[in-house]
Amino acid sequence: MYSKSEASQLRHEFWTTFGQYISPLPSADGMRINWVNYKTGIKHLQFKMQADNRSASIAIEISHPDPGIQELVFEQFSELKKVLHEQLGEEWEWNKFVADEYGKTICRIERSLSGVRIFRKEDWPTLISFFKPRIIALDEFWSVAQFSFEMFK
Repeated sequence: MYSKSEASQLRHEFWTTFGQYISPLPSADGMRINWVNYKTGIKHLQFKMQADNRSASIAIEISHPDPGIQELVFEQFSELKKVLHEQLGEEWEWNKFVADEYGKTICRIERSLSGVRIFRKEDWPTLISFFKPRIIALDEFWSVAQFSFEMFK
């Protein structure tokens, strides 16, 4: 078991390592990008990568405070579901109106990997291999799809 400080340090070390590993890659638009803190340009719409002591996940999270707008954004993604899955090369789980880790209601489109631990350095190559192709595919999808979300800016 790790202390809070040790756990925080290991998380920081993993994300720094991942960031350094992927930072040389330009975005689909040829721009320099912060892959770890990916900015969609739409408020309350994030691409999130998370890892803990049991699993890892990458998700599109819609967290708009207005449930109606949240649902509209989710439905806009639903319209592009086939394109998204083709770009990702796999199907993701679609969750409309679920609670996040703070109890806030959000919509989430995600892919998870169980049995990996961010606190176990020997799992880091597996975590990186899980996150890298998916965040790159999300970026490629977003490069084209973002224009369908302009109304939510």
